[in-house]
Amino acid sequence: MYRYHIAEKFVSINGEGRKAGQLAVFIRFKGCNLNCSYCDTLWANFDDCPVDIMTADEILVYIQSKGIKNVTVTGGEPLIQNGIYELLELLCKSGLEVEVETNGSVDISEYYDMSPRPSFTLDYKTPSSGMENFMEMKNYYNFLNEKDTVKFVCGSYDDLECAKEIIQKCRLVKKCAVYLSCVFGKLEPEKVVEYMIQNKMNDVNFQLQMHKFIWNPDKRGV
Repeated sequence: MYRYHIAEKFVSINGEGRKAGQLAVFIRFKGCNLNCSYCDTLWANFDDCPVDIMTADEILVYIQSKGIKNVTVTGGEPLIQNGIYELLELLCKSGLEVEVETNGSVDISEYYDMSPRPSFTLDYKTPSSGMENFMEMKNYYNFLNEKDTVKFVCGSYDDLECAKEIIQKCRLVKKCAVYLSCVFGKLEPEKVVEYMIQNKMNDVNFQLQMHKFIWNPDKRGV
């Protein structure tokens, strides 16, 4: 039986993505395989991060006790956790709407034929993250569908140029939802919108991280 290291669990609204503004139960795992320059959950990646150790059944009971249908599985990096396939399978078969937030470096092909299947929200790590070289490109070319989302967190003009190139090269808007957002405090939102207008980025969505405007940007559990 797998035991999962849960850094945080709570109910809030989705702050970004397709279900922004909707209630969700968040299950945050400890540990990540990347080290992004703008990481806003770095504390969850440290070895000494306190955790609740839970079985899949215990996680499901917790989620069901909240009466919320949306579940966001996040991290850290959820897809590097031992037993994550089995957990996602259990949650999906329980009738929950499961979204997996993943950093784009982990192969998602094994989940492609899962039924029912979670939706995936993949980051594409832009140059300012320092992690672009770790992206698993076959994810973006081959294993996305209409349930999925790719988001680009941009901290510079070069990041925007990178996002445009990947969107075009991988034909992302034909496959899934696509979002651009800003590194909080690093790139002005109006600059992103201006860039989108100049480059006629049809079918691409601009988003702000809603939770960082409702609460203190460093507040946990929201």
